[in-house]
Amino acid sequence: MAHDKQHTARARHRSGTSIRRALRREATSTVALLVDPEDFAAMRRYRTFTFDDHAAYLRQAEGLLRALAAQGTHTTVALFDPEDYAEFCAEEGIDPDDRTSRSRFTAEVAAVGATVAYAGQAIDTLIPLLVSRAVRRATWEYATMLLADLGDCADCGQDIGRAAFDRASHLLARLLDTAGPGTHHIVCSTPTENEQLLAVLHTTRDPGGPARLASTEGAEFATVLAVGVALERRGGVVLRTTAPGAPDRVHGWRLQRGSLLPLTAGEVFSAYCTDADTGDPVSPEPGVEYCAGFDLGADEPEAHR
Repeated sequence: MAHDKQHTARARHRSGTSIRRALRREATSTVALLVDPEDFAAMRRYRTFTFDDHAAYLRQAEGLLRALAAQGTHTTVALFDPEDYAEFCAEEGIDPDDRTSRSRFTAEVAAVGATVAYAGQAIDTLIPLLVSRAVRRATWEYATMLLADLGDCADCGQDIGRAAFDRASHLLARLLDTAGPGTHHIVCSTPTENEQLLAVLHTTRDPGGPARLASTEGAEFATVLAVGVALERRGGVVLRTTAPGAPDRVHGWRLQRGSLLPLTAGEVFSAYCTDADTGDPVSPEPGVEYCAGFDLGADEPEAHR
């Protein structure tokens, strides 16, 4: 009888261990990185932050990511910003010089901030992806804030930002529908009072099928375009299409009073082959055709003006 009880207890222990291992494999993880040496230096003022060399810190972080991947753990990587961290701790009333506080901030960033899924990338590849994602996220948030601050039209009560977003979404849909098959790289540039907003969209369209794009990228692009529509700024859109067995084609449009007006082939060539900072000519790329923008039509919806 005692032997049976011992056997049963061992079996239960093994079962519990197996369940915990299975649960560990199901659990996700987030690693927040200090990618900038200045940000790393700012964190060193905290006594509990024991790292003293940024390069070594990144090597250890890469080792941790590989170890988590080897265990079958899905891991996302977030950007750790010391200024945002200090503000978070002040708002939450917690001690910034505490490891638990850094963990809480990391969880917050994973929920609302920019992240990249770890898929075995080298740290030198992962960091630019993470920074790019963070910049895109910040641009989206800033553009969204600008649209929200426009309020309602005094004459008709229409939400100006919402109308501009609807118009921009319509323009983007028309652009993708008319672009045809291929891999498309689209850039929108919209000037504001304080800075130049940029949005980039990648999409692929098979012959006879709709364009495939990530919903987040589409929303980011439409929001930046909507700022130009709402503020009536002279922004622009450039489309580069790659298709098998054909040279790349570049098309361009200027944003004017809520519409995308086609550029001529010469204007597209000039824009692509001129240094934006110096104004000096730049040699055209081989195997690239500079084409006029195609007509996107002027059908509804139109933004409020």
